[in-house]
Amino acid sequence: MTDSRPAPAPAPVDHTGASPVTRGLALVLDDLVRIPGTRYRVGLDPVIGLIPVVGDAVGTVVAAAVFAEAVRNRVPVHILFRMGWNYLVDAVIGVVPFVGDVADAAHKATSKNLRLVDRTIAEGRRVDTDARGYLARAAGAVGLMLLVLLGMVGLALWGVLAFLGVV
Repeated sequence: MTDSRPAPAPAPVDHTGASPVTRGLALVLDDLVRIPGTRYRVGLDPVIGLIPVVGDAVGTVVAAAVFAEAVRNRVPVHILFRMGWNYLVDAVIGVVPFVGDVADAAHKATSKNLRLVDRTIAEGRRVDTDARGYLARAAGAVGLMLLVLLGMVGLALWGVLAFLGVV
């Protein structure tokens, strides 16, 4: 006698929110240490930002990780563009030496974007995984934002080299 019941469905994969690794990156970059006597926290992002080009490159890598979390969790494409805007603002204010790093400490784009992903998921505003073209649109949005950020890294490198008289 054979059992004609269908096999049980596999347990669903938990895709709610960002991974612990991405959360850890955000913590280290934006909120690692509390400033004594205040409730304000700062991370390594403004410190790394003091190193020309390196700080921008690290920021771009972290941005890619946060974008990957957002796409993995199927957040709507317009939210991806909003996240890209946060990173673009972060990159633009970070261009000004020292003053930009202080402003960067206040802006905290990575933490802002992780909260945006979490809130979007909590509100149930995820794109149906069967939606046609989501992956292509999301990849295009993320690719465009990362190209802009990498372009800014290139401009920063060119500026440093021009300042040093190499170009």
